[in-house]
Amino acid sequence: MSRSLKTRDSALRAPSPLFDRPDAPGGIFTSNRGFLRALGIVAVVLLAVLPFLDASRYTMSIATSALIYVMLCMGLNVVVGYAGLLDLGYIAFFAVGAYVSGILTTVVGWPMWMALPATVLACIVAGVIIGAPTLRLRSDYLAIVTLGFGEIIRITANNLQITGGPSGIHGIPTWQFGDWSFADGFTVFGLEFPQRVVFYYFVGIVVVLVGVIGAGRLARGKLGRAWKAVRDDEDAAEAMGINTYVAKITAYIIGAVWAGVAGQLMATHLSAISPNSFQFLYSALILMAVVLGGMGSTPGVIIGALFVSLAPELLRDFSEWRFLIFGILLVVVMLFRPAGLWPSTAVLPWLKRQKPVPPPTAGFMAVPSPSANEDLETVEGEESR
Repeated sequence: MSRSLKTRDSALRAPSPLFDRPDAPGGIFTSNRGFLRALGIVAVVLLAVLPFLDASRYTMSIATSALIYVMLCMGLNVVVGYAGLLDLGYIAFFAVGAYVSGILTTVVGWPMWMALPATVLACIVAGVIIGAPTLRLRSDYLAIVTLGFGEIIRITANNLQITGGPSGIHGIPTWQFGDWSFADGFTVFGLEFPQRVVFYYFVGIVVVLVGVIGAGRLARGKLGRAWKAVRDDEDAAEAMGINTYVAKITAYIIGAVWAGVAGQLMATHLSAISPNSFQFLYSALILMAVVLGGMGSTPGVIIGALFVSLAPELLRDFSEWRFLIFGILLVVVMLFRPAGLWPSTAVLPWLKRQKPVPPPTAGFMAVPSPSANEDLETVEGEESR
């Protein structure tokens, strides 16, 4: 009798696993993550080699603009791809970063590196001011409000004197550290690197290291899992204990900071900004790049950003027909790849053909120990009495 009571009152414990789970594969050709890491290293090498192959002003300008587009799309991917927030006014944060850095460097006289923390702070404040009341909305209502926010920022910049009005801000200085600036360039082993090449290196490092690696880390962390839960089903995520409002506004602020830093880089790259550079068309193009590449997919977003930014330039020989051809290409891609060029659930073709390896003890059933059988028989006997 005492033995049966001991069995009934004992704490329940989860059974120990029958076998040890093998480590996840990490090779280049045995896992998606290993292949993407190798692909990222190759991309960084290509970025470093490109100035040695063609360092013309046109090539460096187009490459720098394309990398800034990549950074913009990585920020919007956090908002749209991870958190599922349809933002049609994302270019507004791009404008906030460009104008704040332009005003601080031309009017106040700060160096560009001192304006960077102020730009980040301004984007955080803008994200909180806009996101705090609007992120309680969903779907189409959120899209309409963010679209209005983007237009408000553009019209405000067009009517303020400190922003230069319709003419914008001109003469934005480049990055300067002490007595050296990007405008001076530098020489290494007899090779001269002018301003356009130095700035290209800087933007490439920022985009590849901060944008890609940072977004990937966020997506795999606890916050990234909360974003994806909100994206899939906000009501279910809230029922499971996730603070959906905090998750959404966090994604919104992080996306705003990404866009603001990209705006500061663009202002430095062009040395001039105006309200016409922040029209709704650019928000639509950035959103198109994210959807085209694959929402929530880091390599897909990079491919989509490069496609949207480089395709019009590659089709420049077709003159007035290039935008028509560009639109046709977009339609064709979306018809044959509706989930994007590289979806977040994409599996490499050679990994699909691999057969799953069964666990070491598959096909064998665990045999209960004799003591466990005796305890079970004792409990059943007491219950029958």
